Amino acid sequence: MPLFTKKSPTLLGIDISSTAVKLIELRKTDKKYCVESYAVEPLPASAVVEKNISDVEAVSESIRRAVKRSGTKAKHAAVAVPGSASISKVISMPADVNDSEMQANIELQADQYVPYPLDEVALDFEVLGPTEGNPDNVDVLLVACRDENVDIRRDALESAGLTAKVVDVESYAMENAFSLIAEQLPKQGADQTVAVIDIGATVTTLNIMHDNAIVYTREQVFGGRQLTEEIMRRYGLSYEEAGIAKRQGGLPDNYELEVLEPFKETLVQQVVRSLQFFFANNQHGNVDHIVLAGGSATIPGISELIESTPSIATETSIANPFASMLLAKKIKPQILANDAPSLMVACGLALRSFD
Repeated sequence: MPLFTKKSPTLLGIDISSTAVKLIELRKTDKKYCVESYAVEPLPASAVVEKNISDVEAVSESIRRAVKRSGTKAKHAAVAVPGSASISKVISMPADVNDSEMQANIELQADQYVPYPLDEVALDFEVLGPTEGNPDNVDVLLVACRDENVDIRRDALESAGLTAKVVDVESYAMENAFSLIAEQLPKQGADQTVAVIDIGATVTTLNIMHDNAIVYTREQVFGGRQLTEEIMRRYGLSYEEAGIAKRQGGLPDNYELEVLEPFKETLVQQVVRSLQFFFANNQHGNVDHIVLAGGSATIPGISELIESTPSIATETSIANPFASMLLAKKIKPQILANDAPSLMVACGLALRSFD
């Protein structure tokens, strides 16, 4: 056994959303996580459209600024492709084959599930465990994504001076971060069905966790940008000015009643609709708890409004994966707490440092 073992380099969690680049760096000491660095850097309005990168240079520049703002010295990163750009399938395989045989068998089976030529696809798999009712087989999670979706994110990182060591899927990064949220829930999430509703700028994603594992995902085009655009229209502001006013206040007295309240009601309708889709296609019964993530999760009163809606009537909380973490001296606790719901994917990616 060697006297000294080389420590794996820290991975920055880099979440490239529709409106911002979000960076998280974690370290672990005595089983306790610490937020070492973090930054949120806005993106130009057209740089990422519905989670598809359309301007690599603009994204790279925002990553550069985020790295500089955070003060991190790390050069390796984990990034994620959106769930809508990937295909996930659990398949059953014989348990008694070696890794190379399993990979060959998976590539043969992948042709049935992936609607693209396999030479244009990034393919990965993970053995989940024994197949229920068939101990001679194991369940294998197969994940595939077109190379172009991986390459464009790798290029954006490399142009910013970083190396992409991990390319994940957003829903699995969310599952990773949820392990921290589960600690705050009854029974630590065991035997519970929890809806994590990530309200982004342009897309709202429903992730259903059962027994702390993701079992259902659904995306719909709706998000906080609709509120920003209504502020623009109503008060004659630019997109940037409207975004600042939404976050910092200073809008006219009629804003809450005439703009914010209608948006909140529409948001609740979207949540109800997403949950109805899940209830119509699931076998896990009722949802025991709702966790709100994403930038719009911090809208005042939104969690109480969702919780009190008769067709939902489920305890609702706002995501904070950093609640039990230590913070480096340079991290301002209140600012991090405000940003925490929108940092779930970045946090899940940063946790890949400790795999």
